Amino acid sequence: MHTFFLAPTGFGVGLTSTSLGLIRALQRAGLKVGFFKPIAQPHAGDDGPERSSELVARTHGLNAPTPLSLAKVERMLGDGLLDELLEDIVGMYNNAAADKDVMIVEGMVPTKHASYAARINAHLARSVDAEVILVSAPDNETVSELSDRIEILAQLFGGPRDPHLAGLIVNKVRGGQSDDMPRDAVEAARLFGERLKEHSPLLRDGDVRLLGCIPWQDEMNAPRTRDVADLLDASVLNAGDYEQRRVQKIILCAPSAPNTVHLLKPGVLVVVPGDRDDIILAACLAAMNGVPLAGLLLCSGLAPDARVMELCRSALQSGLPVLTVKTGSFDTAGDLSRMNKEIPVDDRERAERVTEFVAEHIDFEWLKDRCGAPHELRLSPPVFRYQLTQRANRAGKRIVLPEGSEPRTVQAAAICHARGIARCVLLAKPDDVQAVAQMLGIVLPEDLEVVDPDLVRSRYVEPMVELRKGKSLNAPMAEQQLEDNVVLGTMMLALDEVDGLVSGAIHTTANTIRPALQLIKTAPGYNLVSSVFFMLLPDQVVVYGDCAVNPDPSASDLAEIALQSAASAQSFGITPRVAMISYSTGDSGTGADVDKVREATRIAQEKRPDLLIDGPLQYDAAAIASVGRQKAPDSPVAGRANVFVFPDLNTGNTTYKAVQRSADCVSIGPMLQGLRKPVNDLSRGALVDDIVYTIALTAIQADSGKDG
Repeated sequence: MHTFFLAPTGFGVGLTSTSLGLIRALQRAGLKVGFFKPIAQPHAGDDGPERSSELVARTHGLNAPTPLSLAKVERMLGDGLLDELLEDIVGMYNNAAADKDVMIVEGMVPTKHASYAARINAHLARSVDAEVILVSAPDNETVSELSDRIEILAQLFGGPRDPHLAGLIVNKVRGGQSDDMPRDAVEAARLFGERLKEHSPLLRDGDVRLLGCIPWQDEMNAPRTRDVADLLDASVLNAGDYEQRRVQKIILCAPSAPNTVHLLKPGVLVVVPGDRDDIILAACLAAMNGVPLAGLLLCSGLAPDARVMELCRSALQSGLPVLTVKTGSFDTAGDLSRMNKEIPVDDRERAERVTEFVAEHIDFEWLKDRCGAPHELRLSPPVFRYQLTQRANRAGKRIVLPEGSEPRTVQAAAICHARGIARCVLLAKPDDVQAVAQMLGIVLPEDLEVVDPDLVRSRYVEPMVELRKGKSLNAPMAEQQLEDNVVLGTMMLALDEVDGLVSGAIHTTANTIRPALQLIKTAPGYNLVSSVFFMLLPDQVVVYGDCAVNPDPSASDLAEIALQSAASAQSFGITPRVAMISYSTGDSGTGADVDKVREATRIAQEKRPDLLIDGPLQYDAAAIASVGRQKAPDSPVAGRANVFVFPDLNTGNTTYKAVQRSADCVSIGPMLQGLRKPVNDLSRGALVDDIVYTIALTAIQADSGKDG
């Protein structure tokens, strides 16, 4: 499935109209289209459903999710809950995208009240792995000025070289604005597009495509006379055809009738004080002669003379709308200038005309080809977190937490219980857990399971002796070892009483792994245990391994770590491209450390020729496309790696912590690989969210029946 994100370059670019037309264009290409407006932005006076979603529903029959209210979004942003906001939006998007070929996602419009809109749009586009289409309008700008504005916004989406920046639609291009601009709007739009392509580096180099230049058409933007009545809260003296007639021009009459006659043309709304009988009569005569005026708007609260209105009876019967307001001419003109130019949700005729008009000027053949092109999923952090919680929720696994009274662990267990991520078992004295909860100010769920180790320890002595009979373990030794809650929890896992174990908030990695190696043992086909971190970078999720377990792996060990890490990536929705990291790229360096990585790469490639594995690669050559093209032009991995395998623990642990802390990104893990059953370690500096997501990882591992 393909997703296009419409990002406006400013206010008043006709974003809703563009959405309507783009949907129609894609439907003409034979595609099943969905629509999603994540965040509502009501205009003043809007008290019904969100305008874009409702118009799409009425025009195209597409039911979109109800957008989040702007108030809720701003509360979450103010509370620092951007990640949670994006996860909520990803969930809504996934529901809307079911069974669709392509999704149109409409971004926020920058306003003086929502100056953060452009930044949020960048997050939204990345979160749903969308290709971005910029939507702009000249707004009395020159080609040069518009080009500059577009270039600036493009940088928020990665710049012109970013493959996710797909195209540009320029809306509302007027004709006759300058001496060298044709009067005809269609020709003017074509010429404007040609000049823009010549001037803009974004378009000139072919990195971004101009998908359409949509000419301005007055009739497409003409409100109904009824809309004017609603705006002004006008009294209706004669409704006439006010549901059908449209206001294409407004004239404020001060001159005498003879000097006004030439202005009385189809679609004109005549604004005049109620005592200007001459103008009223002139307008009515025009109507009686077949001129379909938009209407008469009588202001200043003055009622027209009844005798005059009697003379105008035929004009009124012909459908001429007559409205009256209490405000004077000047104030009325001001109110009219502030009229919302958006399509009313009940104006089906206008919405349909705009839809067809915009669709005609969009390059739908290119869009069709784009949708049919292979598209590798870029797993964004919000999608990854959402998928974690959803998969864990469906799994319904029971996870034991040996550090049951540790404050972060207690809080994480409560969150997991509330969100349905896992059924957590806290190994601790119930009174200690309650004391921690009171200290944190949280109320523990009544059915959150707390197991007192002192009450259950004895029943694991005999099974543990049986499991380790080959190591001459006796009952007193087993009982002593079971004093350690990590050992106790591992026994619960070994006996299938729980589905997984998470520890490490106050224990070392060795304390967590040692019992697992003794009691759980490695999975068939594996000789060692390793680990990976899921690094939630701003644009995507990548995998780092091994950053927690093996100090100095041999070449064969490093190859196994690479294959384990690739399998872990794959099991969590990441198509692995494995980079074997070294201080040298290709054949440029020599030495024992480089040779080890080179040999490990060879072994891994021989064992799994179906995987994309390459090395040795320097980190920048593996991660940055431009560097990869320069240093390793023939590599299928260079510049595109998403699984990074480090040569030793010193390098791996240092790198993950440097990236995590310096880039302020979330790291989930370490997730252990190679065990028969899921046991996962925590960093002792783990945050509550880190623990929550590690529990989710563990539940998914247990559900998949894989070792990771």
